[in-house]
Amino acid sequence: MSNVKSDGGLKKKMTIEIPSDLISEGVEKRLIAIGRRAKIKGFRPGKVPSNVVKQHYGAEAHQETVSELIQKSYIEAIDENKLRPAGSPTITPKDNKGNNLSYTASFEVFPDIKLKGLNKIIVEKPDVNITDQDLEDMLLKLRKQKRSWRQTDKKSSEGYQVNIDFKGTLNGELIKGGEGSNVPVVLGEGQMLPDFEKALYGLKAGEDKSFKVKFPKKYHSEELAGKKVDFVSTVNYVEEEVLPELNEDFVKEFGIKDGDIDKLKLDVKRNMEREVSQRITQDIKEQVMSSLIKTNKILIPNIMKENEILNMQKESMRQMGIEDDDKMPPAEDFTEMAEKRVRLGLLLSQVIEDNSLTVDSKRVQNRVEEMCAGYENPSEMIERYLGNKQFLTQIHTMALEEQAIDLLAEKGKEKIKKVSFNDYMNG
Repeated sequence: MSNVKSDGGLKKKMTIEIPSDLISEGVEKRLIAIGRRAKIKGFRPGKVPSNVVKQHYGAEAHQETVSELIQKSYIEAIDENKLRPAGSPTITPKDNKGNNLSYTASFEVFPDIKLKGLNKIIVEKPDVNITDQDLEDMLLKLRKQKRSWRQTDKKSSEGYQVNIDFKGTLNGELIKGGEGSNVPVVLGEGQMLPDFEKALYGLKAGEDKSFKVKFPKKYHSEELAGKKVDFVSTVNYVEEEVLPELNEDFVKEFGIKDGDIDKLKLDVKRNMEREVSQRITQDIKEQVMSSLIKTNKILIPNIMKENEILNMQKESMRQMGIEDDDKMPPAEDFTEMAEKRVRLGLLLSQVIEDNSLTVDSKRVQNRVEEMCAGYENPSEMIERYLGNKQFLTQIHTMALEEQAIDLLAEKGKEKIKKVSFNDYMNG
């Protein structure tokens, strides 16, 4: 017998009563089973009197029986009341009158979701054309990756590298991290704060310069946020950029053994097309997800949010190489993102259920191939990944969510927006 009450939001409190005769019957059966294998001094195995077995194992049998009946009755009550718990229950025994056992099970349930506004989703799809100039610009970036530097007597300007010593003070006191020696700064690449970099233009080797730097109001150090700091710098030397020639030797450095420049250009363009395609897919995905969340306000189980926060904390620790749990990043740093992830996961699960979506094996194969494309032996890595059940489970989940997002994008309204490669990838 069970009775369910709402405890606010998605919380439920269910009172369940277990008849005493079920408990007695269960204890008796368990004691008989124990008696067959019990080893008690003075008795042969299987020949121990029931009262002796009860004396030795009665409490244990009762505890195990009650535990089993609670678990069984909880599952039956959940099924009977058509509830969908979002996590394990908290079991609290009640003051029992008579020999029947009563307890309360407190838990959260998944929200009942009725999706709306799916036909109002607007997807702005970029139409990106990769021009010959875009290809030349990308080749220039590759050359810059292999650049070298040579000292010059010219004044520093954009694209030049200045090697400096510097010191920063606030109210006459050296600021934390405000001193450096032989620090290279490439002008125009945004390595330093704008005021700092601006002060390094038009200088030659051996020149000193004093200047002020205004720190942003939102700066990671509260002591410096919004403050003006005094700096003194000395230019050790100025260097100008030396780019490698776009020749066979350069091409061979990218794994093209015959040094064919046209092959390098073809590879570069394919990579650019792949990057654009992946960016468009992600862009559309974010638009759909944002619209889905905006038009479907739902409650989320707190237990799911807490689990997601913990997962994000652990992942953050793994990325930062932290093993001490006492140094775990604070939960509040991940609360907003965790809530969004849980909410989105529930909504996409409902899309999958409403549309009876099943995993597209071809999509899974393509996903794995994309992930392995950068390896030296992609076919070997593909085979390894496809043989990993845990990995495949994750990919299946990702693939289903992608299918759900594709379906939502198809149901929505599409707008094509022409945009240049440079603006789209760097804007």
